[in-house]
Amino acid sequence: MKGLTIFLGCLIPNRYPGIEMATRLCLAKLDIDFVDLEGASCCPAPGVFRSFDEPTWLAVAARNIVLSETLQRDILTICNGCFASLADANQILKSEPQLREKTNEHLAKLGKEFKGNVEVRHIIEYLYKDVGIDNIRSHLDKTLDLRVAVHYGCHLLKPSRSRGLGAFERPEFFDELIECLGATSVDYPDKMECCGAGGGVRSALKDDSLKMADHKLSRIKEANIDCIVNACPFCHMQLDAGQEEIRQKTGTDYNIPVLHYTQLLGLAMGFPAEMLGIDRNVTINKDFIEKIERILLSEEME
Repeated sequence: MKGLTIFLGCLIPNRYPGIEMATRLCLAKLDIDFVDLEGASCCPAPGVFRSFDEPTWLAVAARNIVLSETLQRDILTICNGCFASLADANQILKSEPQLREKTNEHLAKLGKEFKGNVEVRHIIEYLYKDVGIDNIRSHLDKTLDLRVAVHYGCHLLKPSRSRGLGAFERPEFFDELIECLGATSVDYPDKMECCGAGGGVRSALKDDSLKMADHKLSRIKEANIDCIVNACPFCHMQLDAGQEEIRQKTGTDYNIPVLHYTQLLGLAMGFPAEMLGIDRNVTINKDFIEKIERILLSEEME
């Protein structure tokens, strides 16, 4: 497999460093060749920059891609928004010569040039397509007897014509990655609904954003699950910190643990919850922490 650069984005280093640690631990245990993408900036966020100033969005995204081109490595993102921004920019610049020429005029001022010889990957599709379910299973130490509500998020799946991940209305690949850890991916109403954070909604229309999160969390609560698992730190923040904001606003206390997939995978690999940053969330469910501690203290997988 081609070597990777790991693109952390903005939210993970600043809000959820445990996701970064979990990702590094899991990639290392899977013997995946990765290095840091030194000098990377914001992707930049697709729902804001791309909507208002596409040339600037392309130039900033292209600069990040060029950093990885220089290393002759594909980019691995661990955020849906970063994936959307970088993957879309990469595809546009590869397929539209005039935009590539204009963008390279900007990059030339920095002594850089977009060549279009790397791919942008999302950790979920990379684990599913390249690493594979059987290979992941071979690196597990624990069986996670958990009921999980999967949240795909919007940018991982859409626009479907450029994602290449199959049916976007009822996808299954993320669920399969959950269940290969021994957990149960529980179906629930409005599973494919947006968390309410993206597109600048959380920043500009906070009340509407929280109403969307409230609705989704209510559906998840009804499904009697142990935790929510996502693959995007922005969705993660909305469903984690959003629970506390909803509690303060309405009095509703969902108290549902929220994990990034790499944190769940890390548990199945035997890493302790504190090392994976699970105890650093805004929403802390002590019963869940005790449950995963019992799993980690249990015997090895049969």
